[in-house]
Amino acid sequence: MLNIYVGNLPLDVNKSQLHDLFSQYGEVERVNLITDRDTDRARGFCFVEMHDDNAGRAAIEALNGHELGGQPIIVSEARPRKSGSGGQRPRG
Repeated sequence: MLNIYVGNLPLDVNKSQLHDLFSQYGEVERVNLITDRDTDRARGFCFVEMHDDNAGRAAIEALNGHELGGQPIIVSEARPRKSGSGGQRPRG
């Protein structure tokens, strides 16, 4: 399974559009469109999990720089999350 980072997304993009775009290259396991927890609006990036690593790499190669909604998207293999970066807000 290959986890792919997709950035510089138009804010009006939806999971279905992303699924359709990546499924041209192979089986898409999941699209995780990142949204703001307070407003539920898209934050401009997502993660796509593809079943087959080779298909995922083909999608990265083909779609990096691809124009979506009038802007070029950034597509790369996702880096593992650093430990301790839970995304929690400081309290106080």
